Amino acid sequence: MGDSFTMKVIEKVVVTAEEPWNEHWVPFTNFDLLVPPINAGSTLFYKKPSHEGFSFSVIVETLKASLSRALSLFPPMGGEIAWNEVAGENQIHCNNQGVDFVEAVVDVELKELNLYNPGESIEGKLMPKKLLRGILAIQVTKLKCEGIVIGILSDHRLVDGYSANMFISSWANMTRSIAPSMTPSFGRSYLKPRSPTAHSPLIDNVFALFTPPSNHVSHLIEEEDDDEYLLVNRLYYIKGDQLKRLQFLASENGCRRSKLVAFTSFLWKEVALSMDESGKDNKACNVVVSVDGRRRLCEGDGEEKEKLMASHFGNVLSMPYGSKKPQELKEMSLSDIATEVQDFLQTATTKEHFLDIIDWVEEQKPRPLISKAFAYGDMSFSVSAGQRFETMEGTDFGWGKVTFGSCHVPIERNDCFVMTMANPVNNEDWVVYMHMPKKHVNYVEAHASHIIKPLSTDYLNL
Repeated sequence: MGDSFTMKVIEKVVVTAEEPWNEHWVPFTNFDLLVPPINAGSTLFYKKPSHEGFSFSVIVETLKASLSRALSLFPPMGGEIAWNEVAGENQIHCNNQGVDFVEAVVDVELKELNLYNPGESIEGKLMPKKLLRGILAIQVTKLKCEGIVIGILSDHRLVDGYSANMFISSWANMTRSIAPSMTPSFGRSYLKPRSPTAHSPLIDNVFALFTPPSNHVSHLIEEEDDDEYLLVNRLYYIKGDQLKRLQFLASENGCRRSKLVAFTSFLWKEVALSMDESGKDNKACNVVVSVDGRRRLCEGDGEEKEKLMASHFGNVLSMPYGSKKPQELKEMSLSDIATEVQDFLQTATTKEHFLDIIDWVEEQKPRPLISKAFAYGDMSFSVSAGQRFETMEGTDFGWGKVTFGSCHVPIERNDCFVMTMANPVNNEDWVVYMHMPKKHVNYVEAHASHIIKPLSTDYLNL
């Protein structure tokens, strides 16, 4: 498989915003303060450009020029997180220190890449290894077949999936000399707490104070030092008929469930069964579903607020979760589990819930906060829906639409993460990215191979 190739760096440069730009500070919102200091990425795969004018050197220079223009529209992306003496807190310093931009080549063809195991084929080869400066790093790599991979790594404290999509699609549009997909808003007034603050006690069931990992033993730190619990990255696909089957089973109690709820319920049970098989049936098994609050926060506030929230750049997420012992989940039907998922999701579907989060965080400052599911070292994983993100299906920098796009989780992250994504082969199928313990992904592969299958370049027709 194509994971033993070598990568050669041709050039490293720093790209800054084009003139004019002005130095300024942007405070974090209370939603940003709920995100730990972790990084997240995106990888975009393109076949060899068909037009003769698109040599790799021309593409790289074009991308650097358009990135410079994009940084003028998104000034925090060219800045850094730093202490603001005047405000007395960490903020985003829009100082145009720039973005690390790496040009590289690899001796492997697109069709040879082992997409199933991005920890081997993408990590450190087609993605920036780390953020050496600021908020953003980019690597553009030429493949042996002259296909192109763009790897984008960013600081999650500023950029959620929605914002990453906004930036990447705007950068792509500007490369093609057309208007950005959306003008970002970095305003803070519409996400300020109420006065006086007020919130439902239910928020205490969603978020908690962060305790450093040294104060408790994580489920991943096993006494027997078993590498089966190390986290690995995997890419899968699920056929549309299997998704419909899961949805049918999840809806057997008479309540129609979404495909996301059905898939989440299926995976929650599979992880629980893996824990049960390993003798960990008395430990908690938690599942989180990320909920975007942009649309909910503007309910009833008119078109202007809708536009502001739609263009808001940053994090606007709630992280409701369910917690069960593996033995409980083992004995439940998929429809009963889906009811549990739907019930905890319902707590995060109102405008009031997201206003409560803003107020709750305000009362906790400056103490560090975290999703409660991840606060105590239990087996917890989050599920995010990425099907609507343009970066996964249509991003065009001028030499053709993306052949395949995926999120990417740096292997050193210790939170378990799953994202469902659009499928470039069939609109009914899904691509699923998992950052999970090897023990659990191996169990899913062994016991649910008819549902979830390793992603391959053959399946993607590459």
